[in-house]
Amino acid sequence: MDFEIRLSGSVEVRAAGRRCDLGSTKTRLTLAALAWDAGRTVSVDTLMHRIWDEHPPEKARKALHAHISRIRSSLRSAGADGPEVVSRTNSYVLHVDPDLVDLRCYTSCVEQARALRDSDDRDGALALLERADALWRGEPLAGIAGSWADHLRASVDETHLVAAMTRADIHLGDGKFADAVPVLLPLIEAHPVDEALAERLAIALYGGNRTAEATRLLQRTRQRVVRDIGLDAGRGLHRVHQGILSGTPAPALFRQAGGERVPARPARRAPDNLPRDVPWVGRHDELRRLGAALCEGGGTSNVVTVEAVDGLGGVGKTALAVHLGHRLRERFPDGSVFLHLGGGAPDRTAPTPTRALTELLRLIGLDAKELPHDIAELTALWRSVARDRRMLVILDDAADSDQVRPLLPGASPTAIVVTSRRRLPGLPGVRPFFLDLLPPEDAANLFAQRLGPGRRGDPAEVAEIIRDCGYLPLAIEIAASRLLARPSWTTADLLRQLRAGRGRLSQLRDGERDLSHVFALSYYALNHEQQLVFRRMGLHVGVEFGPSAVAALTGLSVDTAGRILEELLTHHLVFEPTPHRFRLHDLLGDYARSLVDSGEFESPEESRRAVHALVNHYVHTADRADRLAYPFRSRTDLDAEGRVTPIQEMANAHEAEQWLLAEAANLRDTLDWLSHHGTDHQLSLSVHVLAGFLDMEGPLTTAEPLLRRAVAHWTAADDGPSRARALLDLGAVQTHASRFTEAIATLRQALDAARALGDRDLESESVHQLSILLWQTGEYATARTLQKKALGFLTANGDALRIARTQNLLGIVHLHLAENREALNCFTSALSAFTEIGDQRGRYSTLNNLGKLHQRTGHPDAAETAYREAMEAAQGLGNKRDRAMLRVNFASALETLGKAEEALGLYESVLPVFRAADDRRGEAIALNGLGRACRAVGRGEEALGRHVAALAVTRRIHAVGDECDVLYDLALTERETGRATQAVSHLEESLAVSKRLGAPVEELRAERALSELRATLGGHAF
Repeated sequence: MDFEIRLSGSVEVRAAGRRCDLGSTKTRLTLAALAWDAGRTVSVDTLMHRIWDEHPPEKARKALHAHISRIRSSLRSAGADGPEVVSRTNSYVLHVDPDLVDLRCYTSCVEQARALRDSDDRDGALALLERADALWRGEPLAGIAGSWADHLRASVDETHLVAAMTRADIHLGDGKFADAVPVLLPLIEAHPVDEALAERLAIALYGGNRTAEATRLLQRTRQRVVRDIGLDAGRGLHRVHQGILSGTPAPALFRQAGGERVPARPARRAPDNLPRDVPWVGRHDELRRLGAALCEGGGTSNVVTVEAVDGLGGVGKTALAVHLGHRLRERFPDGSVFLHLGGGAPDRTAPTPTRALTELLRLIGLDAKELPHDIAELTALWRSVARDRRMLVILDDAADSDQVRPLLPGASPTAIVVTSRRRLPGLPGVRPFFLDLLPPEDAANLFAQRLGPGRRGDPAEVAEIIRDCGYLPLAIEIAASRLLARPSWTTADLLRQLRAGRGRLSQLRDGERDLSHVFALSYYALNHEQQLVFRRMGLHVGVEFGPSAVAALTGLSVDTAGRILEELLTHHLVFEPTPHRFRLHDLLGDYARSLVDSGEFESPEESRRAVHALVNHYVHTADRADRLAYPFRSRTDLDAEGRVTPIQEMANAHEAEQWLLAEAANLRDTLDWLSHHGTDHQLSLSVHVLAGFLDMEGPLTTAEPLLRRAVAHWTAADDGPSRARALLDLGAVQTHASRFTEAIATLRQALDAARALGDRDLESESVHQLSILLWQTGEYATARTLQKKALGFLTANGDALRIARTQNLLGIVHLHLAENREALNCFTSALSAFTEIGDQRGRYSTLNNLGKLHQRTGHPDAAETAYREAMEAAQGLGNKRDRAMLRVNFASALETLGKAEEALGLYESVLPVFRAADDRRGEAIALNGLGRACRAVGRGEEALGRHVAALAVTRRIHAVGDECDVLYDLALTERETGRATQAVSHLEESLAVSKRLGAPVEELRAERALSELRATLGGHAF
């Protein structure tokens, strides 16, 4: 139909390329009031309010009827099949496809584009935005006044803003910052206090090398927010501003977008030997907390305040204490004293308490010749002198608690700050204060501040430099010093130097300071066993580890390794990010490896054996964990050579899964090490061991190349059983990646290989995996046949676990074929068997399927109960995708029970999980459910976008069974939003797909909906 109703710009009707005369402004407003709700009934009262606000004329109904008559006359120009206005009881409806109303089509395109962008279909989103732009002709309802017209304009303006933000986000995500600027810039004047808009525009300007404009925009926006709203700007604006100032790369920045002073006392002679302060950068929270602690009591306290600042060498403990001393001079009128205790000296010549007390008393003004020599007398004198003095004493680089204890002044308003490379337990009243690495923003600011004006460097290169420095202040200062010493160098030259030759640690020296020397002070203070553990930690293939891994690397017992790790933690040579999990700072790791590579402490052969022992530890322990967590897998045994007794004890599947999750990163790093340093045989065995883990925890894009390499190895080795199992592993990963066509081909190869080998056990597992795939692609009848044959074999074989798995899967297939009684029998038998075996994974899977059965048979309360029980059984088990799918199914039950808002929240929570796991099928199911929930809460246009995105995903991955559901739900949403023609078309598609699949429930559902829709339409087709 060559017909269009335009609400963008002037209200117009266009038919056959001609503009139809509507007459008066009120008639055009009446048409707009009907067209905005095209296909939906609008009451007379609503129409009168939209046309005349709260002041209708005396004969408003008669006037309304006159306007409707004029509209009908204009619509006749579209011909006999054109739209018409139908009168109903006290209401009217304009029968026209909403997509023939430009603004309705515009808002729908924008919503769908946003949904496609969220599903990473950027091309599809941009195409819809282009279509939306073509419909935009200016201010909606131009020339028409009134509160409803104003409200409509405001609503569409928000959609216009969303369209721009969506387009800009796509450009920003692609790194096309300059392209995003003209999209956003025209909007900023109309939305001066929209902080999200300002953030994106600032990032776009900054990414397009227009930094000055970006900072001015942020400052102006913050000022307008304060002036117009009366509140300070949100954290997002501050974060973007700080990111720009600190030189954070624009892509990273876009990814992130998400006291009272005491009056000074009269001047008096007081000790003050604080080292020179340096221009300060960052650490604002640390300074605030330390300053507040040291100044508590306001000068009236007689209890000494002791703050023990501990941390890694080079982290800035001394600098922090000295800077704090300079800031708090007025708070401590009786002096500021700095005493270096030399705790890091490698020759262990740190001053004794007697010598330290003598020096301390001399610094506060006592004559050294008159001081006693006895430690008890010195202590008493120090406490007597400090009793009435409000001083700040910095005891720098303490060796241990025994060295510090005599230096504490007892009852006194004096405050003590102790710095040490190790924790200092056992000090009375001490409050430990751990000083961590710099956050990236402070690290970048420190680098820039040390360089000074004019040598900022490329922000992306600066970010790389400070990352290579491990955010360690001393390393950053040395790097900046090297750059300053070489005027011809750029930040790119410095970065290349840090990554060249023997590595960054060898480059972090500037003539006066050497980071290796700083670390050596800590290393040589360790005993022999501690040094061994520290060196071997540098050989670890991953980042984070536990005592068992250290035991494997060193040959020590687990208990001994754990004890030594605790001791190294005290020395701040390891971190403990989570209980009993440790990691080395990057630069400390470099130092540890340099000690190994030097050959001074151990031979290359000893180092090689240590790494192989670690790899064997991870592979063999993973094999044990995998057998507990995934007992149904068909397995290739590990070689006897190199076998180790698993150090980590695991009693059941839950403990095994927890170990696999805790060691996930190390297991992936182990595979990476084997792929570069191991043999193909070692790698293929290890990939097989971890195939269940890789399939469940991903990322799938990493797993598939390794599994393909394993298939190639076993093929070349002419090892038929191992090749078949590798094909099974590969097919399972391809299935979960929603690459169904490839997965079917792979699993059929596995099945053919198993049959050729005459291995019935392997054949059974191949059939099971292939049946899962056939179910997901809608080949229900074929899957049923395969599963029944497999069940017969397994029953004869007596494998209880696999029988239960087969019954569970067969029940799902029966469910889709509307064989509900058979499905219930299968699920009941499977649940009983899983419960008897004690397989919680099987229990929650079967309970989930029972929930689906109850939903289909019209028992929503029973479905909710089953899903809740399934989620309880799944706690601590299963992978993220499984738990997310459970929540999806539970949400669908909540929809049936009328709890749409709760369901909406669940769908929104699981969508990122599926996307992160690259589970496209799960994403499509969640998107479709989200669309249904949006429709249920009255957000029809948003629902449409979610369904369209779900349909695009299902078609991309050829998930035909899911496509049938999405088409049906999309049609219902189209019907509700007045798009009857599209609804009919999609219901017909859904019906055709369900017939092809042999899915009677879905077929009957589509037929009923089509019949109801056609009856509602009568003779109208639009």
